Amino acid sequence: MKTFFKSALLLIVVALIVECIEFIINVVLARELGEEGLGLYMAIFPTVMFIVVLSSLELPISISKFVAEKEELFHRSMLKHALRFATVCAAICMLVAVIILPLLPVFDQYHPVVPWLFISLIPIVTFSSVARGYFMGAQQMGRIALANFIRRAAQLALLVLFFLWSSYHIEFALVIAFVTLIASEALVFLYLFIAFLRQMYKLKKKPRAEVGWKKVQHSLLSVSVPTTGLRIFHSATFAIKPFFIKSALVRSGMVESVAMVQYGKLAGVAFSIGFFPAFIAHSLLIVLIPTVSEAFHKADLAKLRSLLQKVMLITAIYGLVAVCVFYFYAEMLTSLFFDDSPAVRYLQLLLPYFLFHYFVIPMQAYLIGLGLVKEAFLHALYTTIVSFILMYVLGSMAAFQMDGIIIGMNVSAVLLTMMHYITICERIRVSWWLRNK
Repeated sequence: MKTFFKSALLLIVVALIVECIEFIINVVLARELGEEGLGLYMAIFPTVMFIVVLSSLELPISISKFVAEKEELFHRSMLKHALRFATVCAAICMLVAVIILPLLPVFDQYHPVVPWLFISLIPIVTFSSVARGYFMGAQQMGRIALANFIRRAAQLALLVLFFLWSSYHIEFALVIAFVTLIASEALVFLYLFIAFLRQMYKLKKKPRAEVGWKKVQHSLLSVSVPTTGLRIFHSATFAIKPFFIKSALVRSGMVESVAMVQYGKLAGVAFSIGFFPAFIAHSLLIVLIPTVSEAFHKADLAKLRSLLQKVMLITAIYGLVAVCVFYFYAEMLTSLFFDDSPAVRYLQLLLPYFLFHYFVIPMQAYLIGLGLVKEAFLHALYTTIVSFILMYVLGSMAAFQMDGIIIGMNVSAVLLTMMHYITICERIRVSWWLRNK
């Protein structure tokens, strides 16, 4: 338990720094791209995340789970198989992307080079995922923390370097924004993979045993396939959401260009502020997956119950503080992006969405560690259906518009949190009040 909290604290401290940098990045993008450019950036960003999910195949999670559950003497053999698997997956993903991405209508409003930039991201993410998964499972969280810092620090430095000397047309400015994003991922890949190769060399000198390819394949795919399916579902709905919301708003009588600007302020301003404290949840997630996997593998239900209590308490404390700050200082925070913005109201209305989102992230780690990925997927499916129905019905009404969109998002967050929580309590045999059954 001490190792868990030390690792979590390290990741949280570094993640705080990283989130501050990312907040500055979003401010820079808002000021340099303008309202229309920010809307276009946020509209295509979910597509980037979708490509990242497909490229990673959730290898960080499956590899970290394997490493946490198995003895060190099996690690080198497993990682060799994982690298071969990653090579095949990267080649297939790139081939499919080369054929499909340039033809997608979603790229029509962007420079022709943009889809090719995204294609170049695939091998970077795939091989970084192998290294990241090993370091997560081996509880070497210092390397994960440094990699996260390098990504955002490099992106901010490159953005400032490009935008400091000149202003660009919106189309070229968007290209620069995406180039800096991919270049930062490349730097993270170099750092992680060099450290990974050095670790492989150290493992070579230690006692080791071979593990069969079929066993490794089954271990990886049994976690990667359902988890990737879950992430693909999240990413696909996230990618569709900007255009879905725009369609609902246009149906309510809002002009299409205004609808895109409003979504840009919702995602680029309100989301940037509201998800800022989620760095704590993501830090807990990284440490929870191997910790919960190991404890569940050993049938240590007492540890799992204690861990859940502490995680829920930590989340409740920082989450309630965060939403109070957002409510009372919404105008000051949103003015960092744009003056007199409707994002002030969006931020305040979205407080339930953000608060319950902070709980959902570590609970997803729990579900993965407990082998309940299928349940997590079904929960996401049910709540997304409810959310999209509410968003379209209410968002299409002239009396609600963006307020209706936000209501649908809030309902889905509350519902998803309750479904995750009840399922976890049932698996580790505690009541909803975290008392032993």
